This record gives sequence, structure tokens and C-alpha cells, in this order.
Amino acid sequence: MSGWGICTTVKAPPDQVRAFAAYHLGLGAARIWLFFDDPDDPAAAVLETWDRVEVTRCTEAWWHATCKRRPERHQNRQARNMQAVYARTTLPWVAHVDVDEFLLPDLPVAEALAAMPDDRAMLRMAPWEALHDPGLPDDIFTARAFRSAIKGPQRQALRDLAFGPYAPLLPDGVLSHSAGKCFFRTGVSRMEPRLHGAFRAGVRMEGGAFHPGIALLHFHAEDPARWQDRLAFRLSHGAYNYNPALQAHLLATDADGVADFYARVQAPDADVRAGLAAAGILREAELHLRKGLSAFEGG
Repeated sequence: MSGWGICTTVKAPPDQVRAFAAYHLGLGAARIWLFFDDPDDPAAAVLETWDRVEVTRCTEAWWHATCKRRPERHQNRQARNMQAVYARTTLPWVAHVDVDEFLLPDLPVAEALAAMPDDRAMLRMAPWEALHDPGLPDDIFTARAFRSAIKGPQRQALRDLAFGPYAPLLPDGVLSHSAGKCFFRTGVSRMEPRLHGAFRAGVRMEGGAFHPGIALLHFHAEDPARWQDRLAFRLSHGAYNYNPALQAHLLATDADGVADFYARVQAPDADVRAGLAAAGILREAELHLRKGLSAFEGG
């Protein structure tokens, strides 16, 4: 078995951070590194009391010691924190995962990592985006159905099924990233982990195919209110900034148009869901985060 840990840079409500940490500790993580982008985040004081969790408050002093000054883009701050963990950890494997992403393994994570060939420096996990379901009870991150990315010209009909008139805006068949996330084998010389992959000696590394036994559930837009709250940031600095067609559409449309886009893409009807499930693009899972967090904290 191979020991493993998770690194994340967080700026989220305390219950989300606690649920993220408790869930992955429950899966067997030997260590979780939480870098609080806001050094005064109240969640930091709570999580630093947890076993197997290492909290870093990203103060100006931290950034000066790490890379002279705080990177302006949040993606660069995430990458710098991941690289700091990679440089010092003694665990065989470490992953970069965001606070709204949850591993869903079909086998123990340590077993999957131990089975990786010696010449493979990464284990890639495919993303599955959470869909909105208003009938579910609140579970901190609340979803039951998850849709995979739908890439490639041969899958155009499935994108049309999934997104209807908005399919041209989503050529990779996903709202957020289709690249997934990775576990990185530690101790590889001149390796530089990034958010979705790695470089070695300045050359992008080949990560291989997604591992069939570990999915990455991504709660990117399952909550319409939270999605609306973050939309302006994502259009200007986040994921949608890398999709010009989607960015232009959402910036140009009115509130009703934004709501219609969300409803069609993130809350498809039963017939659409059935078609996606039949094609292997929709899966169901329930994480029971509130129950798991209560049990973890002794509630």
C-alpha cells in the first residue's frame, strides 16, 4: 500500500472545508495540507486542531518566503502551494484537489497507487460535474447525479442531448475543467506539479489515461445561488475565462438568459438524464457529507 496526501488552497465556508477534510481523511489520506488564501479565515483555527491536517495561513510573510511576493492569479497561488508540499513531503504520493472536489474510488486509494508502474509519475482522475437537484436535502455539497466530460467530434450528438442549444458553448462537454486532477509520485527529480498535470525540466509530462477506478466528483455548479455568486469571478478570472464562446454568451445575456442556461445545462429533465445514463455519461453517488462530518467530529 502507498501512503498519500492531498493539498488544497481554500477560501470557502468552514463547513465545506471541514466536510472536505473529514471525507478524505475517511478515505485514508495520511495528510491533508490546507492553505488558507485568507490568513484570517476562521476555519483555519478549527482545522489546525485536527490530526493529520496541516494548516498554513497564506500571509504576506508566507508568500515572501515561498516566492518573494503573493501571486496575483489564484491559479498561480494554488500551484505554488502544491509545489511547496511536493518539495517537502515524505509521502509517496500527493494530489492537488480543490475544496469542491471529492475522490470517489472503487478500490482503496492506496491500493490503486501501489499498483502504478514504477515509470508512471502521475495517476489521473477524470472529472464528473455535479448536477442540480432541488429535491435533495442539504448535504453541504448537495448532489446525486454527476455528468462526465463529453469530448471529441464523435460525441457531438451526446453534447447536443446534454446541453441542447448551448452545446456549441461547451465543446469539451463540461462547464469547468475536463483535464481532471492528478496524484503525483514524489521524489521525481525536476518535477513541477501544476493544477492538472506537471512539467519536468520545463517539458510537459505525459500523464496517461484516466485511472478507471478513481473518479473526481466536482461540485462546480450544483447550487444555483452559489453559482450565481461566483459567476462574475469565473467570467473574469476563473474557468470561463478560458472558454471565450461561453464567456461572451454569459456576459451578453440578461438574467433570464443566464437562468435558462443554468436550467438546461445543470438541471436537465428526466429524459435527458436517462439518455446520458444509458450512454455511460451520468453516474449517481451519495457522499453523505453531513453524516460523515458529524461522525468524524464525534457528533
